[in-house]
Amino acid sequence: MYGQPRNQTTIADQVSVSGFGFWSGRDVKLTFIPANANTGVVFVRTDLPGQPRIPAVIQNRANGPRRTTLVASGTTVEMVEHVLAALAGLDIDNCEIHVDRAEMPGCDGSSVAFTDALAKTSIVDLAEERKTIRIEAPVRVGTEDSWILAEPTQNQDLELTYRLDYECPSIGEQTFTSIITPETFINDISEARTFLLVKEAQQLAEQGIGQRVTYQDVVVFNDEGPLENELRFENECARHKLLDMVGDFSLLGTDLAGKITAYRSGHLLNSQMVFALLQQIVKNNPTRMSA
Repeated sequence: MYGQPRNQTTIADQVSVSGFGFWSGRDVKLTFIPANANTGVVFVRTDLPGQPRIPAVIQNRANGPRRTTLVASGTTVEMVEHVLAALAGLDIDNCEIHVDRAEMPGCDGSSVAFTDALAKTSIVDLAEERKTIRIEAPVRVGTEDSWILAEPTQNQDLELTYRLDYECPSIGEQTFTSIITPETFINDISEARTFLLVKEAQQLAEQGIGQRVTYQDVVVFNDEGPLENELRFENECARHKLLDMVGDFSLLGTDLAGKITAYRSGHLLNSQMVFALLQQIVKNNPTRMSA
């Protein structure tokens, strides 16, 4: 199940992104910092005593609505999927992410603020190898109404497809497919923004959530289309769902080779697929996984 490895990477210099959390409304600064090989991606809460560390691994994922949350030793970081997608999309394997709040900056609801920041430094190859896991047999999670299917391929690529089928007529059915490389992530995926229906936005506002968020920060749809905003891609919603897949699948902690198709799925099913892939690895490589 293990494919041909590449060298691990990190970044040359630290770079920062500032903004506010969509859910909390609190100002937050995030700083990407170079890390040694085999560190992985680790969030560091600089606002808390002892600066606790939260590794970005699937075992630290906690269930929560509409976003990916990680918890370690009682410490939380939230809405990490767009940050993780930027790192995974650019093939950056080792990085500390220092943050002074629990929630990551929402920016424009995509990953582009993070890829733009990372473009200000360079990516450094390290001597150690990065593992690639090949999907060896079909794996499926979900129901008939919402599912993800992972299948083997003959190459080392990761090909993702997201099929969207939304009740809102201005969104409707959309599909987007991409082989994930730094180039395709930057050009085709990173700018796709978070979206929701106007009734969902109103419900959140009634709960006191998203008080600082405007129609320019995320894409809010009514039946006619986006409100006070314009789409960057005709199928931007499907592209954003695929962006979330890139971030959530990075919690596997290795590169992944195979074909994955998702239908009307979200963060919870993404995490279930990661766990299912880990089970397949243990089943097929018990001695290697325990080494």
